[in-house]
Amino acid sequence: MDPKTILRNKEFDANLSFNSPIGPIALFARDNRIVFIEMCGDPIADSGKAKVLGEARKQLERYFAGKRTELDFEVSLGGTDFQRAVWGEIAKVGFGESITYAQIAQRIGNPKAVRAVGGAVGSNPVPLIIGCHRVLGADGKITGYSGGEGLPTKRWLLAHEGLVANG
Repeated sequence: MDPKTILRNKEFDANLSFNSPIGPIALFARDNRIVFIEMCGDPIADSGKAKVLGEARKQLERYFAGKRTELDFEVSLGGTDFQRAVWGEIAKVGFGESITYAQIAQRIGNPKAVRAVGGAVGSNPVPLIIGCHRVLGADGKITGYSGGEGLPTKRWLLAHEGLVANG
């Protein structure tokens, strides 16, 4: 499901917000699975209860503190088959690693779909757990980023993981 639809239609039953080095992060859960992560939005009042929210917050705080390199809390993804294929490839890219849009297109068997891959990356509902900040343009160039404050957030996340990108 489209992230904006999740929020607009309240497709979640619990949420919490917390501060991070990249600004406020809001976590949204449904059926004890994270369905959406919003970075640097306005903090919102916590509501409902879901054990996964506390676990996700704990893991993310440890990630930001440099004490955790993998995030493994439960998520539930909507999206199209194409989007899920793209997100699946991104999820294989570990802490401190990167991939290009073209490499993702190649890996999903559709090498001409680089622009469509970009669209799927931009609609990732769970950034950080599916590390779309690790996706770079050709020659390792930083391209757009829809999370947080955009490119400054992407640069911070890449630097946090020891990556240097062009641009």
